[in-house]
Amino acid sequence: MSADQRHALEALRDHGDVTDDNAQVDDNDSYGAWDVLDGTQALDISHGGGELQELTCGIAGDFWNAHSRQSVCRKDYQSRRDRTQCRIEAFDYQMPALITVYLTRSLERDEKCGMGFFERQKDVDADDVNAGQVFIEVVDIHHAEKVHLSILSSNTYLASALVRHGVIPCSPINPSVGMTIDCLEFYRIARQRCPNFSIQAFTKTLCDLQGKRFHSYLSCQLSITLDLYLLICTQVRSLVQEAIGQSAIDWNLKHACPACLYALDAEPQLKFSLLYAMDGNNSLKRVLKRVPDKEHAEDLVSRNIPQSSELPTSQSIVDYHYLTREYVDSFADTLNPQVDLFNDDDEDDNPCAGRWKNMKDDKTKWMWGVFDELGIFMAVCRHSFTLIIADMVQSGECAKYPLTVVSRLLDTFRHNLGRGYDIGCRFKTTLSRSSLRPHARTLNHTPLVGAFHGHAHRRLCQLDHLTTYVTGLGLEDLEGCERTFSKSNVLAPATRYASVFHHRQANLGYFEHNNEFEIYHNLTTFLYNYKQALNILYDGQTVLPRLMQELGVTDESELEAWLENERWNTKAGGKDLEQETLQMEYWQKLVNLSTSKKELDGTAWSLTMPGSSFGQADVSMTVRLKTACCHALENYEKDLKIVHDLEMKLGVDKHWQLEDIEWQNAGWLVVNRKYQLALDTLEGLIVARIFELSKMNRAGTGYKMQKHISKALQVQSAAIHTALDCYNLTARALSSPRPALKWEDVVEYAFLTDFELLRDAHEDISQCPWATPSGRHAMDLYFKMCHAREEIERLNVEIRCVATYLQDERHYLEECEILLHTLHPGLAHQVQILRNTRGRFLDYHCQRLRDIVGLPGFSGTLLPGQALHNGPGELTMDGVHYVHPKSI
Repeated sequence: MSADQRHALEALRDHGDVTDDNAQVDDNDSYGAWDVLDGTQALDISHGGGELQELTCGIAGDFWNAHSRQSVCRKDYQSRRDRTQCRIEAFDYQMPALITVYLTRSLERDEKCGMGFFERQKDVDADDVNAGQVFIEVVDIHHAEKVHLSILSSNTYLASALVRHGVIPCSPINPSVGMTIDCLEFYRIARQRCPNFSIQAFTKTLCDLQGKRFHSYLSCQLSITLDLYLLICTQVRSLVQEAIGQSAIDWNLKHACPACLYALDAEPQLKFSLLYAMDGNNSLKRVLKRVPDKEHAEDLVSRNIPQSSELPTSQSIVDYHYLTREYVDSFADTLNPQVDLFNDDDEDDNPCAGRWKNMKDDKTKWMWGVFDELGIFMAVCRHSFTLIIADMVQSGECAKYPLTVVSRLLDTFRHNLGRGYDIGCRFKTTLSRSSLRPHARTLNHTPLVGAFHGHAHRRLCQLDHLTTYVTGLGLEDLEGCERTFSKSNVLAPATRYASVFHHRQANLGYFEHNNEFEIYHNLTTFLYNYKQALNILYDGQTVLPRLMQELGVTDESELEAWLENERWNTKAGGKDLEQETLQMEYWQKLVNLSTSKKELDGTAWSLTMPGSSFGQADVSMTVRLKTACCHALENYEKDLKIVHDLEMKLGVDKHWQLEDIEWQNAGWLVVNRKYQLALDTLEGLIVARIFELSKMNRAGTGYKMQKHISKALQVQSAAIHTALDCYNLTARALSSPRPALKWEDVVEYAFLTDFELLRDAHEDISQCPWATPSGRHAMDLYFKMCHAREEIERLNVEIRCVATYLQDERHYLEECEILLHTLHPGLAHQVQILRNTRGRFLDYHCQRLRDIVGLPGFSGTLLPGQALHNGPGELTMDGVHYVHPKSI
């Protein structure tokens, strides 16, 4: 029985006998449809030939025909893409009304604070006689129920009427389900605290709480209502910023960090006005949903169109944090196409250029077929406030991403930094200033090497850029990106398969919440590092004089001279090593040339020897000799060309001979080099053996792992035997032969220092004062004390800036709230919410600042200063305070 037939028969039960009053009905020969439905009478008829339908039509008459016409559904020819776009456009059209109602509802809600949604609906619109009603299912956290909600004559749209009740609809025209604002706000906050808490997981949680079975469409309904709610909140926040004078372009970026960017008048000048770090993270990747049709996909590839099956949408994220793809791509297309972030062209300024191979395009190309965005590239200040975010689309860390960040920051801060004219940045490599826009070069931008990444850089790069040796950095390690990424990685599972819009929405929401509720809360805790700087100075003033006395150093300036000496030796040693490498290569090529010359002479002599007979075998031998002679000639000419090229580089007039002093010196260099390589190989194998033995004997190592390590050690032992034989052979060939090593002695080595590699270096620097352990300790302690003094100087500035900002912001928001209270109470209430959000940490900040002032040795002040530029708002207190938003 079809659904239409069943529905018609059930309608007969509700409407009674629909036959003509004059008709005669024989109770014995006819059946009542309602008796058949309730099972009291059996229907002796088959539905196979359509008899049931004829019987139904005969009984119901015109009722069946009328109902059949009503039950015919209009076929919907719209695709999902069309329906989604129509819904978005309808909500956008109603957005002004939704915002107005949301502001009114938010203001009235405080009067019924503590009441649930269903409790508040009992007294809503009881006095409005013209109010209509809509029957809709409302989903709250613990309860879901179909209720009648009133519609006032003043409500422009049905959606705005629902928002007035605190319900966000899932459809703009005729919604059947809505989510309460309290439920959506609960999920929004929960997702920011637990970023991998997905929409599906929350939907299943609601189903479990309410005793219902989960359906996939419930997640779609929640996603629609959440998008609408977040859009309303974003629009309301924009209106609030406009109302309090914080809507100027880049205002939020200029005031992202109170400690870094809230400059005061007549404050001390620092070398670096802003310290920030930028880096890329590939954890927040997003899977590319490919077009399933291969022919269609090939057509897209031929037209350079991404092979994505994702539905396009007009939804977008517009925020000062997030850079658009078009803005980022402009730096790849228009600035300097020849710029390569990882090239080797600038070895003098960047000793580590060309070393970063892991994020080159050819290394990450294999990921592009699976992922669309390969992660995010972001910049954070030294207090970990997020400054800029950009998606890395179909590429690794290309030059355009750091260039975009640097240019954006220089464009923004070229007139707003009052404490200096230099910006310190930590990234993998230096950036060419020629690649920046002309008006962005007014500020200095200094590349630095973070404490964590410093171990991957060459020593010369560390001496020039490592935070340990750069003046003006204080105790900053410039590793804020790593700490930020360690927290944001939990966001990856919930966004891996999201759309472009939802991926950006989740990222932006997380980092904004992190700025407002985590970093801002811990700001004064960071400033409490004042205590660490004081402890470093106190300990250093006790230990450093004793070390200097042991080393025979009378002035601290000698420690700085040691650093310059190390830098000079590193640069000179590298050049000497390069020259020696050319000499050794030239010596080896001369040996190869001599060998190829002997082979050529030998084959030529064999070819000219007369034979006793001229048989077929002699002809074959002659052909082979001619071929060997040609090959020997080619090898000789090739070696001769290489020798000529090396002679041009070395400036050699004629070939070195065996009796030449240059030949002998280069020969000994080759022998020493082979010895050092053999020693390094032997050391590496034994060090690996030491680590394996320590792991095998470590507590907690399982039996299977011990057996695996044991087998690996057996194989490694054979390799050590071979490396030991090679070492002893090269050691005997030295001008001053080294003692041979025995297997019994080698296997007992337990420490790396047993090898003492510096003893066989081309230049013995082990006796230099800066190379001794006590000398290194003295240098590190001295520079650490210097940075502690710089840290105290910077913290004195930042502490006063934060204290001033806390006072200015509180007073400014209070004044704005008072002024808006009469002009627009809804916006005034939103300003109050903003003030309470920021004010919840005020007592904690004040207590931490008092703790800092109480530290012995504190040299700063908490007396508020005067903001160098406009304070928490672009509007001054004694001027025009308010411009009424046009959209309200």
